[in-house]
Amino acid sequence: MVLLSSLSSSTTLCLLLLLQFYVALSVILLRNHHNNNHNYNNPNHRNPILQGNQTSCSLFIGSWLYDETYPFYQSASCPAVDSQFNCQLYGRPDTEYLKYRWKPANCELPRFNGLEFLLKMKGKTVMFVGDSLGRDQWESLICMISADVPKAQTQMSRLYPISTFKFLDYGVAISYYKAPYLVDIDTVQGKRVLKLDDIRGNANAWHGVDVLSFNTGHWWTHKGPLQGWDNVEAGGTMYEDMDPLMAMEKGLRTWARWVDANIDRSRIRLFFQGISPTHYNPSEWNVGASTGSCYGETIPVTTTPMSSTYPGPDLDQSNVIQKVIREMDNPPFFLDITLLSTMRKDAHPSIYSGDLNSQQRINPNKPDCSHWCLPGLPDTWNQLFYTVLFY
Repeated sequence: MVLLSSLSSSTTLCLLLLLQFYVALSVILLRNHHNNNHNYNNPNHRNPILQGNQTSCSLFIGSWLYDETYPFYQSASCPAVDSQFNCQLYGRPDTEYLKYRWKPANCELPRFNGLEFLLKMKGKTVMFVGDSLGRDQWESLICMISADVPKAQTQMSRLYPISTFKFLDYGVAISYYKAPYLVDIDTVQGKRVLKLDDIRGNANAWHGVDVLSFNTGHWWTHKGPLQGWDNVEAGGTMYEDMDPLMAMEKGLRTWARWVDANIDRSRIRLFFQGISPTHYNPSEWNVGASTGSCYGETIPVTTTPMSSTYPGPDLDQSNVIQKVIREMDNPPFFLDITLLSTMRKDAHPSIYSGDLNSQQRINPNKPDCSHWCLPGLPDTWNQLFYTVLFY
């Protein structure tokens, strides 16, 4: 007070304002520190995402930028990448597809940090539920974390329908549960019956999980030898066939009812992944093209109609998913990866997949344009997953 009295009134006022500013700043920093350590169970928590947040940041609208600091890891050093997604191992000659970073239109994403993931998820479980695109993402997340904690003690089990990777030092378990339709399939008199009204069998495995991420889509349209069922049961009636979009909506509504009745959102983080697109039809990204596939594609789409709209049948399935989610009492966070993935015609295994035999791998007419190389696009899905989960 003696010091203040000896100063001019204007100087005193400046000092007082400066003191108030630092006090206020200290309170804000302390509150942010507290929230960062205790916000996991708050599904509404949103920290700034560098230059924006999830209110002002359009996470799923943006562009792909070439970035020499990518990828996050190498497939040869990851314990989880299986042969189906290991494009470098099976002879893919180019590497540019590994170097693209997703840039939302009006913000920046935080760079993925595997150690931070483990520390914030200590003692918790994550489970991806759905088809093989969920397995693609599951393996990607394991690789991304492992690259940042190379000396961590781990344990892996690959079983059916559930596979689990554990980071033992942190008590973190990351699982993939195969349920391509989400609802149950039972064998009845030798027939595989897709039960659109029943999810109890699959859902038994989801109890007690802290973070659940669901996906479904591709299997609903499979026909012939790729079709995963022989009959469909809905409303107590057995059908030999059903419109795939109608069946998908019925199955998703069964899933939605289970979520609304069983998921405690004060404890469990819930996500639903958008449709992962395929690239079998070059006319979707190359005007005038009539033949070909993703084979030979080495760069993302930049300025075509594909970058502003969903192409083909993915739009119909996306509409079904979003319609069901909008009508839920307890909806998940919708990770809308369809558009940004649609731009990555270059990121599929094509013929560089261990799931193909030697003859198929030299035949551009037999490419895999559904799944994704690892490292690759699923790493971006996980970067978005990480952003929404923690920021």
